[in-house]
Amino acid sequence: MSTVPARTPVLSLRGVSRSFGAARALLGIDLDIHAHEVVAVVGDTGAGKSTLVGVLSGALQPDEGQVLVDEAPVTLTDPAAARALGIAAVFQDLALCANLDVVENLFLGQEPVRGGLLDEVAMEKEAWKLLGQLAARVPSVRIPVAGLSGGQRRAVAIARSLLGEPRVILLDEPTASLGLTQIAEFLTLVERLRARGHAVLITSHSLSDLQAVADRIVVLRLGRTNGEFDADRVTYEDLLAAMTGVAR
Repeated sequence: MSTVPARTPVLSLRGVSRSFGAARALLGIDLDIHAHEVVAVVGDTGAGKSTLVGVLSGALQPDEGQVLVDEAPVTLTDPAAARALGIAAVFQDLALCANLDVVENLFLGQEPVRGGLLDEVAMEKEAWKLLGQLAARVPSVRIPVAGLSGGQRRAVAIARSLLGEPRVILLDEPTASLGLTQIAEFLTLVERLRARGHAVLITSHSLSDLQAVADRIVVLRLGRTNGEFDADRVTYEDLLAAMTGVAR
């Protein structure tokens, strides 16, 4: 009888722990993320979600355990090392410069040069291309980010993460402070990332936002994994019980 071979995860954690002084933020975390997959990591405030993204993105180094890319152990000394391995992160604060326009934000620090001058034409074309891949709508790529809605700003931050064609996109609390319409637009962006073959990890404290788009849902509670579920089969009550530690 033939069997379907198991997929190799793009990015993994094995036994990862991280402390801040006496506080244990993560404890013995195992996690796999595959291409063409959206993994939602949910948990209450203080569950360890942002620390998890910090470790995966190279912003934080684990005290114990390993990070693996294509099942090979790697050392992510900083976000640049993660980017070199195809791992890009968008944090909750987005790190956009409100006074700069969309193009300037997308290419800040990595502007293409032609003939000793910034290649403005190439940057504008690439900006529209990146936003088009996400079906993101902005009135102009030359409008200051300060003039965009919250959802549009998030789309710009995600588009910036696509520079260099990363394999993994990490999104930390991306629906925070967004309205219902903007959340719906964001979920469409996530579906497009998955369709393009990216491995996507999203953290959130909200259960309802991500269940529609996630393939798997991992629950963190007090720094530990407290359940992993198929998003199509798990109930809201199951997830809430795992988040709170209250047995159903």
